[in-house]
Amino acid sequence: MSVPDLNLLVALDVLLQEGSVAGAAERLRLSPSAMSRTLSRLREATGDPLLVRAGRGLVPTPRALELQERVGALVDEGHTLLRPSKALDLAAVERTFTMRTSDGFVENFGPSLLARVGAEAPGIRLNFLQKPDKDSAPLREGRIDLETAVVEPAMGPELRTQALFRDRLIGAIGSSHPLARKKISVKHYTEARHVIVSRSGFDEDSMEAKLLPQHLTRHVASSVGGFATALAVARYSNLIATVPERHTASLREGMFSFPLPVRATGFSVSLVWHPRLDADPVHRWLRACIRAVCAPR
Repeated sequence: MSVPDLNLLVALDVLLQEGSVAGAAERLRLSPSAMSRTLSRLREATGDPLLVRAGRGLVPTPRALELQERVGALVDEGHTLLRPSKALDLAAVERTFTMRTSDGFVENFGPSLLARVGAEAPGIRLNFLQKPDKDSAPLREGRIDLETAVVEPAMGPELRTQALFRDRLIGAIGSSHPLARKKISVKHYTEARHVIVSRSGFDEDSMEAKLLPQHLTRHVASSVGGFATALAVARYSNLIATVPERHTASLREGMFSFPLPVRATGFSVSLVWHPRLDADPVHRWLRACIRAVCAPR
């Protein structure tokens, strides 16, 4: 039985973060040709192409997205094991961390995270800020310590990312809605009245529209600035809110939720931070807490 080359895990982690052979080569200080050979070895080892051409760039395969949620944690753990041992007295730590998140994250995961942090490190304060845009400058400039995001190519290449969970869009309506407890068809969905989430107020900017089929037309009755507000409106009206499933689980209690009758694109929610905090032991511990709270149950 051949022994796997565990160095490939590091290469795979960087490739999936960068989504680029050239970017991964630069990070690992390899030549592009050497990085290409490493990608070939990874494809052979996993039996999957992992990254495939789409226009001028590369996009991850479903298998790559599945691996991304695990390989980053393995590499992080490996780095931890190989660092000099230093006892961390969390009970004595006095620090404030600022985390910027999308609407719904704090409502859904915040209570569990605060309970865990309070039990292990009562001197740590967590400040949560809403995320008004995708500008990564606050991370680079040190104004925030962490953020959650759906990672896109426009995000700064120097930032570190770790996948937290996969999510998908679902529909949610109030318990008194005429469609509650029915099997929702495409006709039901498209002809019903909707509340959408759009920071600009324009339909084409709605957060969920980019994940829905392009040809889909919905009857939009209202636009709001966040998923939590959309659910609050839908709960007491005859409007449908289309929201991320895991992101809004606690916010949908008492509502009727249903799988969309149209094909929607799934997505990964990731934790993002600046590399200057990569080796900070308290920051690493906090990242592990967030991963644990967000792990599938």
